[in-house]
Amino acid sequence: MSPSLPALARLAEEAGLNASTPPQQQRVAGWLIRLSPGKAKRSRCVNALEQGELPLHELLQRCATAFAAAGLPLCVRVTPFSQPADLDAQLAALGWSSFDPAEVMVRARLDDLPAKDLTPGCRVEPLEAEAYAALVGALRGSSAAEIEAHAQRLRESPVPYRGHALRDAAGTLLACGQFAREGVMVGLYDIFTPAEQRGRGHAHQLCLALLAAAREEGARHAYLQVGSDNAVAQRVYGRLGFEFAYRYHYRSPLAELR
Repeated sequence: MSPSLPALARLAEEAGLNASTPPQQQRVAGWLIRLSPGKAKRSRCVNALEQGELPLHELLQRCATAFAAAGLPLCVRVTPFSQPADLDAQLAALGWSSFDPAEVMVRARLDDLPAKDLTPGCRVEPLEAEAYAALVGALRGSSAAEIEAHAQRLRESPVPYRGHALRDAAGTLLACGQFAREGVMVGLYDIFTPAEQRGRGHAHQLCLALLAAAREEGARHAYLQVGSDNAVAQRVYGRLGFEFAYRYHYRSPLAELR
């Protein structure tokens, strides 16, 4: 029996936290502080996991000190599971801006994946962490430091990542993506299609291949994260059988992160 949607949402949140663990991580009074210099905000933010006993202003000051020491702008990731439960309202009252809302989508089952062969001549090519970080970083315009931080996080992640590129017979990149499987949960990450290849079903084809590979390894449920303003990607994932589970966003006192 598949878990209920609320139960699957919580499983997805826990799996996503584990899969995005950077080497630069510490805990402060029940809050998880991530200090990676990479581009992904989920690896350089505060996750308020527990309410703890410290007053909010003291917790925020400790976080601010840690982020300043790391040379990073302070931001907090706010989810339906954040503690205290009114954290979002408290940060808003302090004047912290909200930005980068994202949807977490889930697929309750993987045993009903549609069978779909790759387009003739196409192949799915596995990539090591450095190669994948360089590939997707170049496509996204990441800096050299951000690419290296991404590669380091992939290399040292407690949940192994499997990067892949979908290429045609001539070796042209059609799409890239990776999955991170922890037990029965698998997450799709960094799905990207070059601009000139969009709208041709390549991301759909690659995601099906990644999910099928994870299912063969024992995965039973899947999750992913996608920007709330990315309607095109949401439609792609919807056609793959994913449904909305919950939304999160970030808050920061700093104008440059808005």
